[in-house]
Amino acid sequence: MAPNKKARILLLGKLPPPYMGPAVATKILLGSSLTERYEVLHVDTNVHESLDTIGSWSLAKVYKNAAIYSRYAAALVRARPEVVLVPISQSTMGFLKDSVFILLAWVLGSKPLVQLRGSNLRNWLASASGPTRAYVRSALSASSGVIVLGDNLRHLFEEYFGADRIFVVPNGADYQLPVPEPPGRAPHKGAMTVLYLANLQPSKGIEDVLEAVALLKTQGVSGFAVDVVGAWRDAATEAACRALVGEHGLPVRFHGPAYDADKLAFMAQADVFVFTPREPEGHPWVIVEALASGLPIISTDQGAIRESVRDGVNGYLVAPRNPREIAERLRLLLERPELRATMAAASRRLYEENFTEEKMVERLSGAIDQLIGTGTRTRRLSGRVQGAHAWTS
Repeated sequence: MAPNKKARILLLGKLPPPYMGPAVATKILLGSSLTERYEVLHVDTNVHESLDTIGSWSLAKVYKNAAIYSRYAAALVRARPEVVLVPISQSTMGFLKDSVFILLAWVLGSKPLVQLRGSNLRNWLASASGPTRAYVRSALSASSGVIVLGDNLRHLFEEYFGADRIFVVPNGADYQLPVPEPPGRAPHKGAMTVLYLANLQPSKGIEDVLEAVALLKTQGVSGFAVDVVGAWRDAATEAACRALVGEHGLPVRFHGPAYDADKLAFMAQADVFVFTPREPEGHPWVIVEALASGLPIISTDQGAIRESVRDGVNGYLVAPRNPREIAERLRLLLERPELRATMAAASRRLYEENFTEEKMVERLSGAIDQLIGTGTRTRRLSGRVQGAHAWTS
């Protein structure tokens, strides 16, 4: 590579809609200073028009996937990127589809850098067949390295990669907050506002949060209200949750899904953020948004959440499926507004130190540079992106 020539990388990834973690990450990277540092190509791998189509099969999806492979192969042949960033799935069919990207890059002379945006890999492989596990090992052996979302997730790949080929790149973004950036804002006057924001489905813990509110109601605790923001994923869960709220007269307000500025507006009006998933997560974007908004956070120890929610420092980690523990932590924060203020400051500080867009780009760039042998570059990343190339031919 010529001394002043930028390295060429190809970024595989979905773009929203629908709004899901991986799609949000791709959008942020394509609008970041990553494209100042490298010549960035992009192939959009999205075949879904909404969340409702995820997991379903159709002939249209088969054609869309075939078209994606065709564009990808053309990009590899014509552009010859040094590194290809390949997100991988945690299911047999998903990984089979993703492995085609890995093997094509390897065969055509690029270095595949795979990325796991979750934490359920070992659970999936433990239940998979022997041939599936052997195929996963073979496909990963063609990869030059792997990215995980937190230090505590490195162990997922220790049997596949050496320590110097497992890279930690947490999610990070910059936000235009609707209120002055709070190093630690004072609690709002009046009732404490609790925000739950996620897709409204059992795996995300919505029922546990509402049951916690019901427990507080039976204990005679008042002086708080809960905003539930998100899209219902099934009618049965919606009916059960609305019935619980109605039967007990809970101080809960249901809202539809919110994105971008609307989502941050809900954060700005909240005093506490609650997100208590029951199942493995990666590094949820809502956690990063709550940190940036300066909110105490109550969550579960799933995936890399513990690296953003420090128990007793900027919030609390509770056990999954434990409404009683959620209720206890909410009551403590309600009764101690000074504790909320201290934790709010700690959340904002953690965000600024670890989860900005610049931090994410620096870590990702470090992984890419190590693979292409350029070492760590000293030029400070700044400014905004000039644009990335979307491969369409």
